Formats: sequence, structure tokens, C-alpha cells
Amino acid sequence: MRALVGLAAVGALTLTACNDDTSSDSAKNTPPPTAAPTTPAAAPTMPVSTPTSPAAAGSSSSTPAGASATAPAPATGGGKDATPGQTFKIGQPAQVQFTSGSTKGVIALSVSSIETGDPADLDALKLGDKVKGLVPYYVHYTITNTGTTDLAYTSVDHVKGLLPDGSEAQELMIIGGFAKCPSTSLPKGFTNGQTAQACAVALAPTATKVTGAEYWGSPYTLGKGAISWK
Repeated sequence: MRALVGLAAVGALTLTACNDDTSSDSAKNTPPPTAAPTTPAAAPTMPVSTPTSPAAAGSSSSTPAGASATAPAPATGGGKDATPGQTFKIGQPAQVQFTSGSTKGVIALSVSSIETGDPADLDALKLGDKVKGLVPYYVHYTITNTGTTDLAYTSVDHVKGLLPDGSEAQELMIIGGFAKCPSTSLPKGFTNGQTAQACAVALAPTATKVTGAEYWGSPYTLGKGAISWK
């Protein structure tokens, strides 16, 4: 078990924990931890995305004689991409032009809830004094494929917690399994209409709390260039 600490350029402390209690999700593509200072454009993120069962297909109905049956319309993101700096309500989806390596697609992304954890949850990560006085928060978010590209095995990460004053919460990158906030890449066959749940860990001092979240993956950037949920 090991942990690395790096100071992000935006002033938020980023912790990287390596948990020996890994599960099958350890085979996902995970960026290597770094102890060097990072810049907002290349800040480390925790790969997250936990597959769920495919979205239920539309209900069938009888087709009158002589009429041709039509397939259910594909899920869409509403036709308008979220703009940098745009703010959404918790649970409200944002349409995003998603890029992961050479894979490009369209997703509907929403922060579904922010759960307050227990400082004892972090004991298994053996971070010691690095997380003393900090409370973990679990940012749960939902990904729906609204495009035509199969996004299997990609990871929708770049999600950070936000404090009440709008500043970024400290970020915890976990390499390996973490039952409180599980992470895997998107599953095989993640095509149009498929939905998955994911989670990111944010840390805040006991005197404050995490009340929102932001997504700064391409084409967005950290800070005012990100989209957020509050």
C-alpha cells in the first residue's frame, strides 16, 4: 500500500492512494500516479466509471396489420452541448462531446448525488496524516451514451468536488479497488442508450463540506472552463 502527494497548480491538494484490496476493476486503463506538481490542463484524475445493467429497452406494442414496425428512437442529449462555465442542478444531465484517446462520442453526464463519508473509510488506504482532519465525500455521477459510437472500455473521469465558495475540493486518486466509491471502465457494448454509474472521491476539512462538482474533461478545462453541478 503506498500513497503519493502532489500539489496541484490550482492550489488543491491531490492525493494518490494505492489500495492492495483490488478487484477485477484493476485491469482498467489507469493513468500512473505522479508526485510532481501538475497544471490544470494535465491534472491527474481518478479513473472512474462503474458499469450497470443496460438501460431498459422501450416497451413493445402491437403493430396494426399492414403497418410497418419502427425501432425505438435512440437516446439523445437534447442536441445542445454544455458550454464552458455552465452550471446545472444536481441530477440534471449535460450533453458532452466525449473524447477518450482516439474514441469520440456523445454522452449525457449528470451528478446524481454527493454522499458524505466517514474519515474512517480512508483507513484502508493507509494515508495517515495526509488525510488527518479531512472528510471524504463520494461524488456519484451517471453516464448515458447518447451518440452512435460504442464507448466500451473508456473511462469518464475528470470529475472534482466543489466547496461552498466554489473552490475545488482536494482530490483523492485511488489505484485499485475502493468499495465506498468503486471505479471501472465502461463495459463491453456500451452503445447508444446504455447507462453506467461512476464515483469520484473528494476531500474537505471538517469545517466545510463538498456541495457541488465539476467536469473538466475535454473540451472543458479546470476552473471557469469546466461545467458544474450545484
